[in-house]
Amino acid sequence: MLDRTHNAPDLPPEIARRRTFAIISHPDAGKTTLTEKFLLYGGAIQMAGQVRAKGEARRTRSDFLAMEKDRGISVSASAMSFDYKDFRFNLVDTPGHSDFSEDTYRTLTAVDAAVMVIDGAKGVESQTQKLFEVCRLRDLPILTFCNKMDRESRDVFDIIDEIQENLAIDVTPASWPIGVGRDFLGCYDLIHDRLELMDRADRNKVAESIEINGLDDPKLAEHVPAHLLEKLLEEVEMARELLPPLDQQALRDGTLTPIWFGSAINSFGVKELMDGIGEYGPEPQVQPAEPRQVSPDEKAVTGFVFKVQANMDPKHRDRVAFVRMVSGHFKRGMKLTHVRSKKPMAISNPVLFLASDRELAEEAWAGDIIGIPNHGQLRIGDALTEGEAIRISGIPSFAPELLQTARAGDPMKAKHLEKALMQFAEEGAAKVFKPAIGSGFIVGVVGQLQFEVLASRIELEYGLPVRFEPSQFTSARWITGEKIALDKLEASNKQHIAHDHDGDPVFLTRLQWDIDRIERDYPDLSLTATKEMMV
Repeated sequence: MLDRTHNAPDLPPEIARRRTFAIISHPDAGKTTLTEKFLLYGGAIQMAGQVRAKGEARRTRSDFLAMEKDRGISVSASAMSFDYKDFRFNLVDTPGHSDFSEDTYRTLTAVDAAVMVIDGAKGVESQTQKLFEVCRLRDLPILTFCNKMDRESRDVFDIIDEIQENLAIDVTPASWPIGVGRDFLGCYDLIHDRLELMDRADRNKVAESIEINGLDDPKLAEHVPAHLLEKLLEEVEMARELLPPLDQQALRDGTLTPIWFGSAINSFGVKELMDGIGEYGPEPQVQPAEPRQVSPDEKAVTGFVFKVQANMDPKHRDRVAFVRMVSGHFKRGMKLTHVRSKKPMAISNPVLFLASDRELAEEAWAGDIIGIPNHGQLRIGDALTEGEAIRISGIPSFAPELLQTARAGDPMKAKHLEKALMQFAEEGAAKVFKPAIGSGFIVGVVGQLQFEVLASRIELEYGLPVRFEPSQFTSARWITGEKIALDKLEASNKQHIAHDHDGDPVFLTRLQWDIDRIERDYPDLSLTATKEMMV
């Protein structure tokens, strides 16, 4: 467990104003729409794109791959930096679809908090639960936004109970909805005693707020119909008695989540949520590493790569490494040591992102996310430091759940296919295994949709038609242990042995029986379903 105590030293003001967070949710809960509204309020864009809209309104900034634009889903994590009031927000939009959960998991290693988006009608859904478990493993503070309150949604106490029971976390309301569905008027802000009213006419307009002195202020009756006001007073009284108050330490420990209600598509409740992230969200935190933890207030610059995206600009074969700055004040042109190769790297054109738009970053502080264009030197898990050999821990690589054989449509282009697959392996988009016997590659992914994305990207970005065919193997395990035992295993099980893109040995299995047999016959070796991406 990381140390998140209050007696940590005060951070320099530039670092203390950073808020680095990810948005997590089940597909379709409104995550991308909420991201767009964040950018609108941060002044980063003039018009918010919507996933389901038509024409120019459909160009969402956070979905930049061709497939994301066509299908209206996020399949790749993207980073955005913008200012809001006194804060610098670094927002990472993660894929909601479970087939891309590994990308999401790695993204969560690079943030200090998560915003969980829940659909008011559907409550806690399966993917929300999975992503929440990941946050729990990292003790991430969580802020919750209950979206789509302008549609028919469930009773507020039901939603809160479901979060408390399914996710085993205390919930405290930061706002309370007035009416529901067609009768939804807005919310009562419980933290600042304000009435927030929704404007249904203009979706890009910030809701007006009316200062109220507590719930017995007669001004309330001027804006809220009597039957809704009576219900509001009754529910808020119950909520204040039954639910815990907002405790900042419990929020930081990940045991309590404040919940805001709203409608992202109508720009309602978003500003209050952003104020909440600024006010209660954590500052940049201490990063677990070997041989020691790294604190954000250290003078020396440290950062680590949590994602690599190839061909963000299809006209150039570029690869951008997303780097989370962990400590210090980075300036453009600095020479940093690439810990894995022990070589110095001059970082001359680092970029700041607004999804696929980017600008040169003259400087960055701990908490920021910058992109470093490179030609394959940087991989997921790599650390960049001012000379100290620090390895960042806690970035996992999971065994794939589906394995298929990749074949180039044109046999003359097999070499090109190898290059394309290696790029995707380094990006973390798929596992690529080279079997010890035979030609071709076995590609492993977490979900079926990833094969479609890979095939479409290989064709678009490399002009290579590719077929994925069923493989005889169903799963893969990394092998670790004594070299003598490893050589013996490889010699007698050649048809099961492959190597991943790092050259590490992998045992390909058809049945659980294969794994049990190896564990019985080779007690000195261990087969694991995860590999720590520590270099």
